[in-house]
Amino acid sequence: MKRFRHYNKDKAILLSCFGSIIEQDKYLELKKYIESEFKNIDVYLSFSSKMVIKKLKKKKIIFKNLPQSLANLDLEGYRKIIVSSINLFPTDEHNLVKRTVKGFREFSLSNIKTTKAVFSKNKSTTLAIKAIDDKLRVQNPNTVNLYIMHGTPDFETNGIASIDYVSQLLKVLNPKNYFCSLEGSFPFYAIKEALIRDIKNQNSDNNKNIEIQIVPILLVSGNHYNKDVIEIKEELSVNFNIKIVDSFKNSDKFSFIEIDEIKDIIKDNIKEEIDKMG
Repeated sequence: MKRFRHYNKDKAILLSCFGSIIEQDKYLELKKYIESEFKNIDVYLSFSSKMVIKKLKKKKIIFKNLPQSLANLDLEGYRKIIVSSINLFPTDEHNLVKRTVKGFREFSLSNIKTTKAVFSKNKSTTLAIKAIDDKLRVQNPNTVNLYIMHGTPDFETNGIASIDYVSQLLKVLNPKNYFCSLEGSFPFYAIKEALIRDIKNQNSDNNKNIEIQIVPILLVSGNHYNKDVIEIKEELSVNFNIKIVDSFKNSDKFSFIEIDEIKDIIKDNIKEEIDKMG
């Protein structure tokens, strides 16, 4: 086929991220990490949020979305493209990545593969969540951890089993772990009073000085962190001594994208798809 002669480059890795207006540097740091792990493969970055892309453009910071990036890589002539889904859970955003890649396969001669989302496999998810919780316990063994997830509002969403598993695993790992979401199952606005009651009842030996640490299960600590998580902290501070977890790195805010176990899963998912390509 004559068209295939234009595909004269080997592999590219495309990190498909939701994006952030105020924390886009975290994605750039992830890109550097992936480049260091796959030294002979070109690595690119795309954002899926049009709102983020448009707002960053006003600041003269240019990002392309996944369709634009795939079109460019096809034009550049990459024979093999690994699209890495930089999403914690295999829900709507991840499924959009898969549908976009499926569409491009209809007309592109590139061999395009999509990785799994971060929390897609039982074993790697379990090990990562346990490692993160263990690290938090070493820092503050007697503190109550309130894990806050973004969540998804639709019970029919694919991947909701992953969210349910993580929330249940956290409680099994330690009775001092609690869970709520911003807009999904067990949203904070609905379970606030029950959450306060349960924390007080189960920590009654130290009722006056219960310390709570908020742990946002967010890839990057962007607007949800600055608005929703801070609001929850302020609401709970009436009843408890409360803080937001310190970053494991030298960052101002705690972000899952910086945690070694999360980066390792992303790297391993990419390697798995490369190995499949041969």
